[in-house]
Amino acid sequence: MTGAVRTGLRGAAWLLPAAIVLVALNFRGPIVAPAPVIGDIRADLGLTATVAGLLTTIPVLCFALATPLASWVIAKADPERAVSLSLVVVLVGTVIRSLPSTAGLLVGTAVIGIGITIGNVVVPVVIRRDTSPERVGLVTGVYTSALNVGSMTTSLATAPIAAVWGWPVAIALWAVLAVVAGLAWTYAVGARAAWRRPAVAEPVVETGPIDQVLGTGSIRTVPAATSAGTVRPARRLITWGLTLAFGGQAFSYYALTAWIPTLLHDEIGFSKESSGASSSVFQILAVVGALGVPVLAAKWRPRAIIALVGFFWLAMPLGLLFAPQLWLLWSILGGAAQGGGITVIFIVIVRIVSSDADARRMSAFVQGGGYLIGSAGPLVAGSLHGATGDWTAPLLVVLVAVLTLGVVGSVAARRVA
Repeated sequence: MTGAVRTGLRGAAWLLPAAIVLVALNFRGPIVAPAPVIGDIRADLGLTATVAGLLTTIPVLCFALATPLASWVIAKADPERAVSLSLVVVLVGTVIRSLPSTAGLLVGTAVIGIGITIGNVVVPVVIRRDTSPERVGLVTGVYTSALNVGSMTTSLATAPIAAVWGWPVAIALWAVLAVVAGLAWTYAVGARAAWRRPAVAEPVVETGPIDQVLGTGSIRTVPAATSAGTVRPARRLITWGLTLAFGGQAFSYYALTAWIPTLLHDEIGFSKESSGASSSVFQILAVVGALGVPVLAAKWRPRAIIALVGFFWLAMPLGLLFAPQLWLLWSILGGAAQGGGITVIFIVIVRIVSSDADARRMSAFVQGGGYLIGSAGPLVAGSLHGATGDWTAPLLVVLVAVLTLGVVGSVAARRVA
């Protein structure tokens, strides 16, 4: 960003977070859109349960495989343009996916996944760079809350829209959110920053430890990535622990997100519309966890927060195994926990990085590896359900993933203040 834009954003402190919220609405909603109408899609296109699971697996797999591409795009295009590009790609993918064909469905899903991957990596970098240290946790919580609000809104509204206009229109309609977010982002950062690359690289304001001691910032043309002492993520043990923890979080979240409507239909007898509405509870309660974790982070160490999140997360698979009729209680506890899980991992990443480049690399590494694990969630859950005919095996696998989050995550973060 230019100095002028930075000054303007500081003058209107709400503007950038508001734009980030609208952007975040596009980073989970498109993934869960097919779940409430998966029965209609399978009936029209003749999809098996395994192929249906790919509709959630493909974008999450893209989060892993396209992360190096996303990191390269962000480095070359700068963060503002990378956010704009991510929204355009999501918009194009949403339109392609609405075509009533198997090829369009799968190709569009992959395009959406690539667009969201860019956004997944760049938004934490923007938050770290353009938010004061005391507000980073809060803005991160707002961002992750918006991710789940997008999922909730999509889960709640897709089936009723499909009942009137059909599933292609129902999943295409969410492209409007990408347009709205693009306009808001452009207004927040300026059209030039959002869409045009500067002809000449501008100086970077470096405010490292020496600058803080002197009480002033120094203008440098050398990026912070060249700072001595920066250790690449793969060489840090905490990186691998956070990656496994993030993988447990992602596996559990996407497995349940993809199949909760079907599970509630099978176990309780909910209608298609009711199942979609009921599964939205799991999404919206994430707002409680996402906003609650930053409050706890002001007093608690991350290790304790991760352990607490893991404990409440366990209620979801265990509850659905032994008392599915209490699905509302388990959805409340598990929903709040899953919102808190992703938030606390992002907070840990922000606390341990030393520069914007370090933040980009760490975010890409943890999310790339974590989402690679998470991408297997919908496919494994769907395949196990198809093979066994019930939901015991899928829920046991989710249980193991949740334990991975709680145990490995708390161990990895044991030294983080």
